[in-house]
Amino acid sequence: MLYHLLAPLGHEYIIFNLFNYISFRAGGAVVTALLIAFVSGPAIIAKLHALKVGQVVRTGLLANHEVKRGTPTMGGFIIILATVVPTLLWAPLTNRFVVVAMLATLWTGAIGFLDDYLKVVQGKPRGLVARWKLVGQCSFGIALGLYLWLRPVVSEATLPATATVLPFLKYTVVVFAPLAYVAFVTFVVTGTSNAVNMTDGLDGLATGLTAIAAAAFALFAYVFGRVDMTSYLNFYYLPGAGELTVFCAALMGAAIGFLWFNAHPAQVFMGDTGSLAIGGALGTVAILVRAEFLLVIIGAVFVAEQMSVIIQVGVYKYRKRSHGQEYADAHRVFRMAPLHHHFEKKGWKETQVVVRFWIVGLLAALVAFATLKLR
Repeated sequence: MLYHLLAPLGHEYIIFNLFNYISFRAGGAVVTALLIAFVSGPAIIAKLHALKVGQVVRTGLLANHEVKRGTPTMGGFIIILATVVPTLLWAPLTNRFVVVAMLATLWTGAIGFLDDYLKVVQGKPRGLVARWKLVGQCSFGIALGLYLWLRPVVSEATLPATATVLPFLKYTVVVFAPLAYVAFVTFVVTGTSNAVNMTDGLDGLATGLTAIAAAAFALFAYVFGRVDMTSYLNFYYLPGAGELTVFCAALMGAAIGFLWFNAHPAQVFMGDTGSLAIGGALGTVAILVRAEFLLVIIGAVFVAEQMSVIIQVGVYKYRKRSHGQEYADAHRVFRMAPLHHHFEKKGWKETQVVVRFWIVGLLAALVAFATLKLR
């Protein structure tokens, strides 16, 4: 909005020419997101307190988690508000990359809200039944895949509509058959959304990792949207993708702002409202900039958390079927899944798990940055 109002004035007043620079608007988006989070956070937390929208604590967790029972959840509203509003203010609303990313955030956030509402307001422990949650996520993934196939955001003279780029290799792509591409997009969006959701189990864990991942994708979007940088780095130039820098910067600022309230001991949790929205946003950004495989590196902790659940459940069911209930109970792969609870069970303090996982997330982002030059 500010871009459309003020950038044209750059011809007459040189100061407004700043609005033509993505880097300036990305900085503005970060600051705006932080301010919105800081200002709206206390009011939203107070409202959630008044509505008695309290956290439901899983059985089997350590005693220190019991004190979290009743802490307001659904704080993801703060993240969504502090991401969408700055993006509307600082990004061009005619840019399809930006519009698609915001729609992904709102769609998956709505699914998360419905799950939280059923769980904490209506008292249904399971929340939204898993298959219906999956239907909502897959519906968006299919819609996104079809849209990108039929209405490519990048000219097919640059890249085929159903292609993705491989890291570490210059100008190397994988081209999917159309329906396979739709399935691939659906898998990425759904998998990322659920992975962030699984990671959101300790104070500040998913929030800090989100800030790291959003910062990484802001850099990649900026590079991929500049013809000079892509030429130097042997990567495909994606016209318009640079504006995703503003969206990712807003998401990073929103995550850091939310961390102010979510750091241990947390005053509020993001709930599925926030975690599913974040996962949907990150997955969609990765798809838009053709960096789906980089997402696996940048989101290494998210992937590990999701895989720990898949492995735990799969092996448990196999052993129960083959050797019986007692054997399956006594021979679990992890002491508890997702992975962060496994380390808690091993004796790590909650803050140790969180900070160490942040460090791993930062190292993963640095490895991803290295792929820019190792081509």
